[in-house]
Amino acid sequence: MSVPDFGRFSDPALLILASLAGGEKHGYSMMEDIEAISGIKLGPGTLYGALSRLEEHGFIEIVETTDRRKPYKLTAKGLTTLESTLEKMHSFTQTGLKRLGDSG
Repeated sequence: MSVPDFGRFSDPALLILASLAGGEKHGYSMMEDIEAISGIKLGPGTLYGALSRLEEHGFIEIVETTDRRKPYKLTAKGLTTLESTLEKMHSFTQTGLKRLGDSG
């Protein structure tokens, strides 16, 4: 399976998918979680724009609720995509660290 091109929004998309891997969250909870796990603070415009694109492509979906806040969750496609992306990033990181060790 190829990793989708999230375009210039790849970082927010990946951060959102990683946040939702920990369970369903609404926007504000995601912003707090993303900042806690990455140190990156996403603004509402960036967050909700990325959420819209992720939902449009079938990576996440809104959870039905009676609350005014809309929680989101990963779909099977989103989970598979996140796993694949993180595995590729891990491999890249390991290679980079190995090369740094070899150059010293």
